[in-house]
Amino acid sequence: MNNMWNPQFFRFEDDGSIPNNPSLAVIVYPAVFAENLQEIETVFNSHDWTNSWTGGVFGYHHYHSNTHEVLGVRSGSATLQIGGEQGEALPVAAGDVLLLPAGTGHKKLEASGDFEIVGAYAGGVSYNLKTGEPGERPYVLEDIQHTPLPKLDPVFGNNGPVIERWT
Repeated sequence: MNNMWNPQFFRFEDDGSIPNNPSLAVIVYPAVFAENLQEIETVFNSHDWTNSWTGGVFGYHHYHSNTHEVLGVRSGSATLQIGGEQGEALPVAAGDVLLLPAGTGHKKLEASGDFEIVGAYAGGVSYNLKTGEPGERPYVLEDIQHTPLPKLDPVFGNNGPVIERWT
């Protein structure tokens, strides 16, 4: 794992469709696993970010109102729209990690043919899949507010930005 990390923090407002998270920032760890791509899932799981999977990112806006999600890019590159239509298009590449607090919209805009991520959830929660439909409110807003903070940062355990910035 690259110890010379420089996390980036992004905040996104509720756009009326995608709620995002009113109090927690998205954290991006650029190239943190650039030299240890095969260890992403093991590290996430060791910090109690489990219920993990490998694959891609849906090509439509979606979010999870009941859990925080971590995405580690295992191979390739992509541009992900984070925060809904009014959010930001973020380029990601192998070794990058994105930590999405509950409610944060995400969508794949484009990806290389070899793009693969490892996803996992704080405490291994079984995620729900929400797409910003009007009928989802106000339930999802309450759900987001009641999603517990993770005990450990998915990348650095007790010494990471989640513990420092989210608590």
